Amino acid sequence: MLMAIIMTGTGNRDTDRGRGQGQGRTGTVVDMRGIKKMNVRKGGRRRGERRKERYSRSDEPELYKVYKGRVSRVMDTGCFVQLDEFRGKEGLVHVSQIATRRITNAKDVVKRDQEVYVKVISVSGNKLSLAMRDVDQNSGKDLLPLRRSGEDEGFRTNPSGGNGGGTGSRIGISGIQITEENDVVPSRRPLKRMSSPERWEAKQLIASGVMSVKEYPMYDEEGDGMLYQEEGAEEELEIELNEDEPAFLHGQSRYSMDMSPVKIFKNPEGSLSRAAALQSALIKERRDVREQQQRTMLDSIPKDLNRPWEDPMPETGERHLAQELRGVGLSAYDMPEWKKDAYGKALTFGQRSKLSFQEQRQSLPIYKLKKELVQAVHENQVLVVIGETGSGKTTQVTQYLAEAGYTAKGKIGCTQPRRVAAMSVAKRVAEEFGCRLGEEVGYAVRFEDCTGPETVIKYMTEGMLLREILIDENLTQYSVIMLDEAHERTINTDVLFGLLKKLVKRRPDLRLIVTSATLDAEKFSGYFFNCNIFTIPGRTFPVEILYSKQPESDYLDASLITVMQIHLTEPEGDILLFLTGQEEIDYACQCLYERMKGLGKNVPELIILPVYSALPSEMQSRIFDPAPPGKRKVVVATNIAEASLTIDGIFYVIDPGFAKQNVYNPKQGLDSLVITPISQASAKQRAGRAGRTGPGKCYRLYTESAFHNEMSPTSIPEIQRINLGMTTLTMKAMGINNLLSFDFMDPPSPQALISAMEQLYSLGALDEEGLLTKLGRKMAEFPLEPPLSKMLLASVDLGCSDEILTIIAMIQTGNIFYRPREKQAQADQKRAKFFQPEGDHLTLLAVYEAWKAKNFSGPWCFENFVQSRSLRRAQDVRKQLLSIMDKYKLDVFSAGKNFTKIRKAIAAGFFFHAARKDPQEGYRTLVENQPVYIHPSSALFQRQPDWVIYHELVMTTKEYMREVTVVDPKWLVELAPRFFKVADPTKMSKRKRQERIEPLYDRYHEPNSWRLSKRRA
Repeated sequence: MLMAIIMTGTGNRDTDRGRGQGQGRTGTVVDMRGIKKMNVRKGGRRRGERRKERYSRSDEPELYKVYKGRVSRVMDTGCFVQLDEFRGKEGLVHVSQIATRRITNAKDVVKRDQEVYVKVISVSGNKLSLAMRDVDQNSGKDLLPLRRSGEDEGFRTNPSGGNGGGTGSRIGISGIQITEENDVVPSRRPLKRMSSPERWEAKQLIASGVMSVKEYPMYDEEGDGMLYQEEGAEEELEIELNEDEPAFLHGQSRYSMDMSPVKIFKNPEGSLSRAAALQSALIKERRDVREQQQRTMLDSIPKDLNRPWEDPMPETGERHLAQELRGVGLSAYDMPEWKKDAYGKALTFGQRSKLSFQEQRQSLPIYKLKKELVQAVHENQVLVVIGETGSGKTTQVTQYLAEAGYTAKGKIGCTQPRRVAAMSVAKRVAEEFGCRLGEEVGYAVRFEDCTGPETVIKYMTEGMLLREILIDENLTQYSVIMLDEAHERTINTDVLFGLLKKLVKRRPDLRLIVTSATLDAEKFSGYFFNCNIFTIPGRTFPVEILYSKQPESDYLDASLITVMQIHLTEPEGDILLFLTGQEEIDYACQCLYERMKGLGKNVPELIILPVYSALPSEMQSRIFDPAPPGKRKVVVATNIAEASLTIDGIFYVIDPGFAKQNVYNPKQGLDSLVITPISQASAKQRAGRAGRTGPGKCYRLYTESAFHNEMSPTSIPEIQRINLGMTTLTMKAMGINNLLSFDFMDPPSPQALISAMEQLYSLGALDEEGLLTKLGRKMAEFPLEPPLSKMLLASVDLGCSDEILTIIAMIQTGNIFYRPREKQAQADQKRAKFFQPEGDHLTLLAVYEAWKAKNFSGPWCFENFVQSRSLRRAQDVRKQLLSIMDKYKLDVFSAGKNFTKIRKAIAAGFFFHAARKDPQEGYRTLVENQPVYIHPSSALFQRQPDWVIYHELVMTTKEYMREVTVVDPKWLVELAPRFFKVADPTKMSKRKRQERIEPLYDRYHEPNSWRLSKRRA
């Protein structure tokens, strides 16, 4: 391109000479289109300073610049601000530009003579439009700068960990190369093309003086008549996966191995598999019917509710009806009728027990074997204890060993597979031990530690013990470790098996106890050096097993019929019904309530009590209360009641034979919750719940043939069916580099391990040799999944860690909003108020900040259909993460209103969850090109942006993306060069090669039926 240098000066040589030696002229490089490119300074420093001073004392305020001023007048609709730098210059701040929150009256926020910072957002002749909301009123910092300032740093990832090679750049702790870019003017891209008539009209208005050029601040008079915005040129980016394999995975990556998912159905064509598929479809159908009914109800509401008041002669009852309709959506959570019946009334339940704590302890089956148990622990370094649920092994073994003096050498630690169990058991043991919870007896779960210096009996989740091994591999603080509920075979249980098996060899003084409620003791004993087995005899009664004669296609409906049949025909005794999840349980409870209501008061009352993890603990505790005389209770529960809960008074168990399991697909890189048949061991465990109080019955809603031929003997261990990313990172941090040779009881599939290591390599946690990097070690310090850890560390580099802390805490707490059945539309309206155009992560941030602005108010949650318990949990999680950041001296910065930084940090952790809009329907993931859809509850459901990143996929009838955020495709290559690359523009990309044009001229025959050759097949 031809360039010309145009020299500018004062035109007076004497004047130039008089400015002093060394004062020269400045030049401007102009290309042949007349567009100014850069300034060439030829001269000394003093002249530039004078020009800067003269520029700063301009008579006119600059557009998008921040000035200090004083409020001169205040009105309801806004205020006038006098600018300090310009005598006699004042501008209007509209009420919508005063603060980020909604304001109805400016007098509520500002007052006369108040000093403020304002930004010029519009100049029209002598009229100025100002904004306060975009400026930090304490420092005067522009929160939404039009151009990238020196504080807004460019970035790209340097996986090699080099120094960046340039001045003003550094490598952040997350592996992001941060480049200081001072006074960078990004390239302009067309925002909106003006048509020829519009361009002509604009020129005529400017030429006639009706409109000012300043009203078109981005209009290029001499150019092509476009409006420009200051961002990088938007071009069609074709991004594809980087198939380069690291050295340690050569020939073993997803591109060279079969990454098929784990088979969870023993017989995919059997009756149980068909019933599971049908029930998933029925759940979706019922959900659609409810939503359609809700929409019909809303459509029936008159749009203009003010007319009855404006009409001087309204029809009879119109005002009363409008008054009622006005309240729709304004009242808070209404509990469904069946829940009001179960929890709202002051029911007089029977007394749980009249015995003292000591008498209750002595009544347990384990009490008679106290001496034998303590002696067995003394004689055996490793001991397997088998006992029925309710035998007392969880609460009593730790106390027996404490009384025997084992706490003199260290703590007694007991692991639980669920946080709720760890907390509730610790509370019970503290009561029996005669101390306050957190003193001699305490618990530790993720994001919550209730222990102290005096603690000698510690209940904890398995993950917490893993983190303690990460800090102290010999567990020197403990004398006894008890792995409770080992039969559940969680992923952390299996890892602890291997670690503790090595540890007992190094520490002969350590005692290891493995407890199980099922009869698979021989497998545990064989794994732990053929150790002895201690059996606690149960106090169960015989249970009659009743099978269905024919397979049940709709097990949920069959379950409800069975409950009613038992209640109306069988003798007294409570009922336990096993279902798969909250949605099924709530639907079943609603149906049972309506059917009982239809029978009238001539039948005995049925108390309906649900149990699932999301239910508040005070509601869960009601299941332990005995039913009043003359009444029967039915407990509708997930498999949490299989072994973790002991409910007395159950005589009848209804077992449909299904549960939800988390299954990981290493090829697609996603977890999904799938309805699957239970194992034979679980079926036996469920039947045993009916024989604790007396002889009982178990109604199995499947055939005896299905029990033997379609159910596996035992459940598939969690380690063989879920994502191993966090486990792999933790084990690498422990120095276990060869995971394939680790002594697992049941080894995970090589595909799952390779998928996990690929993910960690892409995140920068592993190097080319498969060893842990500095970033990986920092990621392992946080009790988070690897993508969340990377996201948090990236936020430190990008200067938005304060917001990312909140977002991660909100994600960890699960569902924040609730939608009561009778108020779904109203709840959706309240939720929509928090929606952010950038996506769901920013929406979660907005909810927390709004709650914080209301001083963490409970009533505010009530009014906005937000679960206060979830927000309080998020607050606790945030504090815990903040303490970890303080411990490792990681800075906490706020990005203010710069949401771009926040979105970049999210993309740094979840880049492999990127999806691109499909021209036909929905989206396509960049990995595996899988069709996915934005969930209807998302803030982006109506927006449908081109590129998004999601937190997780939910498998129903469609693959729905949850927690979705808008991203720029350029970020994917910049942040994850190990995973993504820009496709070669000279070649056809892999995605485009997969696209095929389907002819529509003959849609009733096979696509290749016209071929004559063998290619037809």
